[in-house]
Amino acid sequence: MIIGYARVSTSEQSLDGQLDALREAGAERIFEEKVTGKLRTRPELQKLFDQLRDGDVVVVTKYDRLARSLRDLIDIVEQIRERGAGFRSLAEDIDTTTSAGRLIFHVFGSIAEFERERIAERTIEGLAAARKRGRIGGRPPALSPEAKEQVRKLRDVERRPVGEIARTFQVSRNTVYRA
Repeated sequence: MIIGYARVSTSEQSLDGQLDALREAGAERIFEEKVTGKLRTRPELQKLFDQLRDGDVVVVTKYDRLARSLRDLIDIVEQIRERGAGFRSLAEDIDTTTSAGRLIFHVFGSIAEFERERIAERTIEGLAAARKRGRIGGRPPALSPEAKEQVRKLRDVERRPVGEIARTFQVSRNTVYRA
C-alpha cells in the first residue's frame, strides 16, 4: 500500500498542494498534520508508523515534510525500514526500496542539512552586520524607561497589586515583575 504523509508547520498553512501530489502518486491513505517538523513525536506520524506493514511505501512531497534535520530524517526512514516498508520523496525523486535510492537518499539528506546550516549562518551574519550599522532587532520593549519607573513606584511605594498595575499599563504580570 502507498501511504502519504503531508505536513505544514502552522494551522494557517494549506495542505492542498501536498494532498493533490500524494493522491496523484497513488497514495491510498494520507496522514495529515499541522505541526512543526521539529517535534519528534507527532500524533499523525505515530499513527502512520502504527499502521505500516511489510511492503508498504511511505510517500512525501519533499524531505522537509517528514523531518527538519538529517538525523531526524535518517531516524524516521530507519523506523519505516524496520517495519519492512520503503520511503519515497516526490520532489527529490528518491525511492529507498532500491539500493541506488538509499544511496541518493543519504546524499540528498546531507545536502539539505548543509543548506539549512548555511541559511542559519547567513542569518547570523546579517544580524551582526545590521548591529554594526546600529540596527537593533527584536520586539520593542513593552514599557518605556519612564513607564518602568512608574511601575516600580506603584509597586514599591504605593504597594499596588501586580494585576492592577499590569491592567493599567496593558502589559502582562511578568512584564511588571521584570520592571
